[in-house]
Amino acid sequence: MSNLIVRLNGANVFQQQNLVLRGVTMTISKGEFAYLIGKTGSGKSSLLKVLYGALPLREGKGEVAGYDLPTLNRKQIPFLRRKLGVVFQDFNLLTDRNVDQNLRFVLRATGWKNEPTIRERIQTVLAQTGLPDKLNSMPHELSGGEQQRVVIARALLNQPELIIADEPTGNLDPDTSDEILQLLRRLAQSHNTAVLLATHDYRIIENFPARIIRCVQGRIVEEGELGG
Repeated sequence: MSNLIVRLNGANVFQQQNLVLRGVTMTISKGEFAYLIGKTGSGKSSLLKVLYGALPLREGKGEVAGYDLPTLNRKQIPFLRRKLGVVFQDFNLLTDRNVDQNLRFVLRATGWKNEPTIRERIQTVLAQTGLPDKLNSMPHELSGGEQQRVVIARALLNQPELIIADEPTGNLDPDTSDEILQLLRRLAQSHNTAVLLATHDYRIIENFPARIIRCVQGRIVEEGELGG
């Protein structure tokens, strides 16, 4: 069972007092790539927030990367998040710092102190995301696709067991979206990193078939693969 990164059983997901998803039972294994789909307001983002500790799991059972969600306390959340990489639609890069400084900020914040190790880790994640020569670039000098690659590089810094991607291609054109998808798929395969990707973009799902988890009418429905 240690192969599971995410395990929810009978989980009820609340947004404040509103029950948005009920009886959620799902698992995600190491190295697995899965889509999370559903209409706006269907509970996708709330479910993701439960997984990375931004919303408490008040009812039901849940475990992510070895952390028990119902008993998760504020002190444990940073440690849980070190095992996760989170990628949003909005890049959230520090606009007054270059790529190197953006990545360095995260490493310092998560306890990295050794300068040669920091430098090596940054070079490694930029190589993995196809940006080895962008170390000194400012965010505004990068295309949207390059900025999202920096965000993915940032998510990889602490060698996460799970990448949670919430609409990561929402601001990108179709060709760039495909590149980002291929990058995430490749990372899942080569690093045994699980990826859970929330998206509205059915074109992506058809082009890159994978397991589908759908939020519909307050529940989670498994669909297997669409077109795969």
